[in-house]
Formats: sequence, C-alpha cells, structure tokens
Amino acid sequence: MQISPLAGHPAPPSMLLDVSRLITAYYAGIPDPAIPAQRVTFGTSGHRGSAFDTTFNEWHVVAISEAICRYRHLKGINGPLYLGIDTHALSVPACATALEVLAAHGVEVMLAEYDEYTPTPVVSHAIVRYNRGRTAGLADGIVITPSHNPPADGGFKYNPPSGGPADTDVTKWIEAQANVLLETGLAGVRRTPHARALRAATTHRYNYLDPYVADLGNVVDMDAIRGAGLRLGVDPLGGAGVHYWARIAEHARLDLTVVREVVDPTFRFMSVDWDGRIRMDPSSPDAMSSLITLKDKFDLAFACDTDHDRHGIVTPSSGLMPPNHYLTVAIHHLFRHRPEWSHSAGVGKTVVSSATIDRVTTMLGRRLDEVPVGFKWFVAGLSNGSLGFAGEESAGASCLRRDGSTWTTDKDGIVPALLSAEIMARAGRDPGQIYGDLTRDLGEPVYDRVEAPATVEQKRRLAALSPAQVQCAELAGERVERIINAAPGNQAPIGGVKVSAVSGWFAARPSGTEDIYKIYAESFRGRDHLNRIVAEAQAIVDRALATGPSGTAG
Repeated sequence: MQISPLAGHPAPPSMLLDVSRLITAYYAGIPDPAIPAQRVTFGTSGHRGSAFDTTFNEWHVVAISEAICRYRHLKGINGPLYLGIDTHALSVPACATALEVLAAHGVEVMLAEYDEYTPTPVVSHAIVRYNRGRTAGLADGIVITPSHNPPADGGFKYNPPSGGPADTDVTKWIEAQANVLLETGLAGVRRTPHARALRAATTHRYNYLDPYVADLGNVVDMDAIRGAGLRLGVDPLGGAGVHYWARIAEHARLDLTVVREVVDPTFRFMSVDWDGRIRMDPSSPDAMSSLITLKDKFDLAFACDTDHDRHGIVTPSSGLMPPNHYLTVAIHHLFRHRPEWSHSAGVGKTVVSSATIDRVTTMLGRRLDEVPVGFKWFVAGLSNGSLGFAGEESAGASCLRRDGSTWTTDKDGIVPALLSAEIMARAGRDPGQIYGDLTRDLGEPVYDRVEAPATVEQKRRLAALSPAQVQCAELAGERVERIINAAPGNQAPIGGVKVSAVSGWFAARPSGTEDIYKIYAESFRGRDHLNRIVAEAQAIVDRALATGPSGTAG
C-alpha cells in the first residue's frame, strides 16, 4: 500500500468537501440502472455511495425506502420504525427523503428529538428494548450512515425486528425491489411532501439519548470506573454520539473529558488517513493522530467513528491499540467478570480476525464461532445469548448485558470504549499492558492487510474459489493444515479462501466496492515470516485467479 505524504496531517483546504455541490448532486442526479455501480447494492453494511458519482442520491433513497415499506407489509411488521442519522452531509437530506416515503405508507416513524444525531447502536438498543417480550407489533429501524467513510459518501442500513443488520435474504429482496423501481423511473412509489410528512400523525419525536445512557450501567460496570477515579478522554470524531458523551459523564459521574465537540460535514478537523483521504476510522493511527498525542494526558482515551459503531482505544503504554489486540483483552476480561453469563455462551469472530482470539477463547474454555465478514452473522447469537461477545477485526463489537440478556445486536462503539475503562479499573493496568501479558502465554502475533488489483471477473472467481483450486501444501515453510471457503462457525461462504498453518494464516477476499482484492495475514513467528506469508498468498491467489473453475487457463 502506498502511504500518502499527507497521512496523519491536517487536511489542506483544497481537499475539503464542497457541501453545497454535494447536496445539489443528491437532488439533481438520476442513476442509470444499466451501470452496475449506480444500482442499489447492499454490502456488509447497507447501500453506500456518493452523490458525486450518482451512486447514492435521492432516487436511491426513495427506491430503498419504498422497498422497505413493501417488505414490512409483506412480513407484517407494523410496529414503530426507529430512524437515525449520522453527521455526514448526505444524511440529513436522505432522512428527509426517507420520511416522505415512510409517512406516505403510514409507518409510525420515531425521529430523534431536536433533530439530534443518533448512533447505530442506539437505534439497535431502541429496537431490542421495544421488542423485548413482544410477539406482534414489532419494531424495526433504519440508520442513515456510511459509517467511517469519507465526507462525500452516504449510506443506508435496514435493521429488521432482530435489531441488528439485515440478513442476506432480506437485503437481497429489498435490493431487487429497489432496482426494479430505478428501472421503471420510480413508478408506483408512494411519497408525501416533507412538511406534511413531519406533521403526520404517524411521525413522532423520540428521546433516544436518555434511555440508552441510563441503561449503560447494565452492560458496563460504571461504579468500578467511577471508584477507580480514572481520567478519561474521548473524541467523538464529529460523529453521531457527539452529544452522548457529556451526558454519559454526567449520569455516571465519570471524570471524562470530551476533547472535541465540533460537528462539521467537511470533517476538516480530522487528520488525513493513510491513503490521502479524510476518513473517520478510529482504528487508523493516521486518522487518530491528534488523539494519540493526548495519550499521556489521560489514563485512557478513546474515539468512535461517525455512526459510533466502531471503537478506538488509546492507552499510555501502547498508544492506539490495534483492534485485534483490544478484542483479545475484552474477551479475556468479560468471560472472567460476568458470572451471570451462561457457561455455554461463546465468542464470535470473523474469519479475518486474529488467531489470538482463538487461543484466548480456548484458554477460557469457551466455544468459538468463526463466521464470514459482516456483523449480521452475530445477530442470532447475541439475541439468544449463545454469544457473550462478538467482534470484527475492523473494530466493531458488542456483548451481552451483565445479566446475560441482549444489549444490542449491532456493533456498539460506545460500550467497548467504556469497557476499556472497566478493564483498567478492575485490573489496575491499562488494556495495552494486559495484552502484553496475554501474548507471553498465547504467543505474540504480527498482523497485516494488503490490497492488490483485480478485475471484475477475477473478483468473481476469487469469491467462488474452492479449496481444491488453491493448490498449496506449505505456507511459509509450514505444512498447510486447512484450506476453507466456508466459515467453520456456520458453514456460510466467506466470499474467498482462508489458508492456515500452525504459525500463521492468510485469507483473501474481493472488495465489494473497488477493483481490488484484500489479503489478511497473521504470523506468530515475526515480521519476516508474515512477509513470506503475504508474498506466497499473493502468488497463490494470482495463480488461482489465472485459471478457470476447472483449473484451466481463463
């Protein structure tokens, strides 16, 4: 990967978003459904794109909203719909558009009081809370966010009554319906003017903030944090939780400083990410450079991305913790300090997350569920309590309440951030130090992710590769123990392949949005061994992509 000379530095004015041009493009553009990129496509976290590219605009939001209304009618979902937005520039107009369609269908919509921003986990929490004990009149939700994506992007997620990301069968149905609407010029769409939609008897104002904040003590031990007198710092990165943190500090009586409360859709306060773009990624050392400089000012500091479903933890001992490191520490802590959790509750991880998670889970005597990339695969386990904790290498995670019941079924960046303080309060050491202790017993891994060019056809082949097509008996000098294209935890396709040896592994998957494929790799024998794994992985994948499904040259 080529690192931009701007990485870690303030963004120059020339690269800042022109918000007025973006909003104009949102309303003016008409997508061409004959162009694949301009169709509705649900990835692992909803439909994303930019109005500048005609990949996310008014037509897309109308079509998706109409499709969701039809899906609700088909499935008999007639409870309230919790509608939340983040601070990206396209989120406000997209919310207005969605409300116009929802109101026309008579959907009971719960809009935030005072037009407040609403984090993804807060929407999930509201759905789970409302549906608890109900069998009819169930609630669902929409979160309008492109997560940590650059300022020009927009995104649209649907959360069914489970409260978490919609499963593939749901998103495929909605996606297909929405694309038919694009193809027919939005024929048959029901829509009412925005002013009338706001006045509709079915449009309600809802206090998202206070119930979520008041409930946090049931998932994180706030008394322990307060009792330890920890000095905490948080940077909301101008995101949807910007006004939540002060209320959390007030309610739980924590010594917590919000280091920056500004909301600006250009995100001009961010330092530039590794590739020269502005991106609100709390796991990126370049994007988080300003908070990292404050590491010695606080006992712990943390940040969340724009919709607050991802976390970044900064400790005095190690600076910004890589997500895999913190997930390992969180698992080790939770399963030793949650006596009310079921003994059968396991750990959920994605196939591209660190094998250290496997090792700490074995040490704890717990079950490991390894699933494909995407938090939707954890929803059922978090709902029925069979998973105590679920996490992704991209810094998304959630866990059960302290009594073992469901907290959220979507990623929650706020809870892992506060949990880091509970961990330090209980252990008397920061999570970075605890990770160092764990690796002395479990082994110390080196992890990396690299990207390589791939055509659309090559990406299709990679997603469909079988273990038989990946011809390798050794990986970096060790015998290959396993080659898979389906996740061990649920046998669902991983959209690529994973090759494992005793001291290292790699996984290769095509990108859903770019003409590249990604290689995730890890070694427990150091950087040189990891470099060998990555080099061999690229050769193995390139060789497989050069042949057709039958093994002949393509």
